[in-house]
Amino acid sequence: MDTATLCPVTETEILAAVEAQRADAVSLLQALVAEPSLLGDEASAQALMARQFGDLGLEVREFAIDEDKLRDHPGYSPSIVSYEGRRNVVGLHRPAGPVRGRSLILNGHIDVVPVGAERLWARPPFEPWIAGDKLHGRGAADMKAGIVAYTMAMRSLQRMGYEPAAAVTLQSVIEEECTGNGALACLVEGYTADAAIIPEPGGEMMSAQLGVMWMTIDVYGVPVHAAVAQTGIGAIDFAHYLVGKLRELEAEWNRPEHRHHMYCRHDHPINFNLGKLSGGEWSSSVSTHCRVDMRLGFYPGVKPAEVRAKAEAVLREAHAAHPAAKSVKVEVSYQGFQAEGLVVDLQQPSMQQLMQAHRDITGTTVGTRALTATTDVRFFHLYGNIPATCYGPVGANIHGVDEWVSLASLQQVTAVLALFIARWCGLNPRT
Repeated sequence: MDTATLCPVTETEILAAVEAQRADAVSLLQALVAEPSLLGDEASAQALMARQFGDLGLEVREFAIDEDKLRDHPGYSPSIVSYEGRRNVVGLHRPAGPVRGRSLILNGHIDVVPVGAERLWARPPFEPWIAGDKLHGRGAADMKAGIVAYTMAMRSLQRMGYEPAAAVTLQSVIEEECTGNGALACLVEGYTADAAIIPEPGGEMMSAQLGVMWMTIDVYGVPVHAAVAQTGIGAIDFAHYLVGKLRELEAEWNRPEHRHHMYCRHDHPINFNLGKLSGGEWSSSVSTHCRVDMRLGFYPGVKPAEVRAKAEAVLREAHAAHPAAKSVKVEVSYQGFQAEGLVVDLQQPSMQQLMQAHRDITGTTVGTRALTATTDVRFFHLYGNIPATCYGPVGANIHGVDEWVSLASLQQVTAVLALFIARWCGLNPRT
């Protein structure tokens, strides 16, 4: 494909157009961070994105997730809250001029994780603040800056008087942080392209990602008065015992001889995170019930069913080996992520084109990394036959306290995406 013919703009022109919109980019990011788009409360942020897509002249489509369409899909994860009133927002660009390039999906998730103990934050987490190059706030890096980057990339091309010469689909999806069903719903609805990019934070290109599974363990013990606690069986204590046995499996999977080749250089790629523990009824009573919510990481090439079978076998053996086995009931269930891992072929034309755009904008070679987390890339890669990766701005403290994103990095990623769109999709003069 003759990129010189398809892309009549230079890197210098793109950088100038992006810089001219810096204030607008920062303003949009602040507005998005100020929308507390926690799980189930994404509507106001999605309304903002629908307006942004409309201002770009895109055909705006909003649709609710129909879980009945997803249940039998291999990429489906059991939901944890109702989908009523929660919608994906899609902006469709169809070129007015001749279609000469290749199509593209730019995807981002609007949902953010809980803020935790708000007293630990320097300022309220949904009141964005800037300190030097850093814009702080929940979701600033993960991943509202990425959504701003692809929005402003499209706007920059318009500012120069061009439109992509192929179809471009902008997706603002819900529920990436717990199931990915928002992105899966877009795929099931028929949205496809020749390539996809998700501007997740990191400043590098993703070369692989782990599988992730959420598992719930319910333990029912033998409650007694605390004065004779030794005669009872505390559900909380027993739950900790079971978690300890799962930690042994975690350690086994982290051993060098058991690692996937993409994770040989990681310090500790596999994590079995005890994310939530709830149980007990009274300080002077041995606990009746305890619920453990865990997140299990696993390597690419391993199916979720294999992980479930292995983890449940560990729990059964641990339960059976305990002296109080006959008196304690243990139940295992699954909601949230049941996500496979993957390895990205960085030699694909779209991946090489993205690397080149980064080189031409920054003068440096982009780094690559194998993520120890999951992203919505899996839907494009595993189920849509769409080459895809993550490439987004530098940030830190995601899922932590005082999350931030670099505004300079946001500008840089915006320029790289604009150049990639220009070359991959081609450009036509706007009419």
